[in-house]
Amino acid sequence: MNRTKKLVFIALLVAQALVLHVIESSIPVNFGIPGAKLGLANIITFTALYFFSFKEVLSIVVLKTIMTMLVGGSVSGFLYSLAGGLLSFAVMYSMHRFLRPRVSIIGISVMGAVSHNIGQLLMAALIIQNIKIIFYLPLLIVAAVGTGIFVGLASKYMIFGMEKTGAFERR
Repeated sequence: MNRTKKLVFIALLVAQALVLHVIESSIPVNFGIPGAKLGLANIITFTALYFFSFKEVLSIVVLKTIMTMLVGGSVSGFLYSLAGGLLSFAVMYSMHRFLRPRVSIIGISVMGAVSHNIGQLLMAALIIQNIKIIFYLPLLIVAAVGTGIFVGLASKYMIFGMEKTGAFERR
């Protein structure tokens, strides 16, 4: 894929992630755990991990986070999303790169969801200057396992569909 096509496709992925975020924010899903969400936009990030380079996926994560804040977020929400997104990306990229034959797409997605929550809680602890917020992590992990499985399954089908087009090859 030439550079222009790749840039256009990355822009489309960021736009898709933004649309999924807006759709998700309008869905009244209540997990019984404050702050827990489906993470629909993470389907895009996770799928990109299988087709694009480290720098390209990192740019998708950062652009998605910035655009989400501009569409209707807050500065604190931006900081939480950025911390969670960057840690999640680092964990998923590392697992994809070094453990992929031994860990499934679902496993990588679940670890990405868990690490996203860890990143957000660490940022929250930094902002409120109280590490005790980390006691909230077990509840978030329960939600992360479910949402990670959902995102992993959705991504698995998206990856398969993209490969079938012949325009994309797994990295």
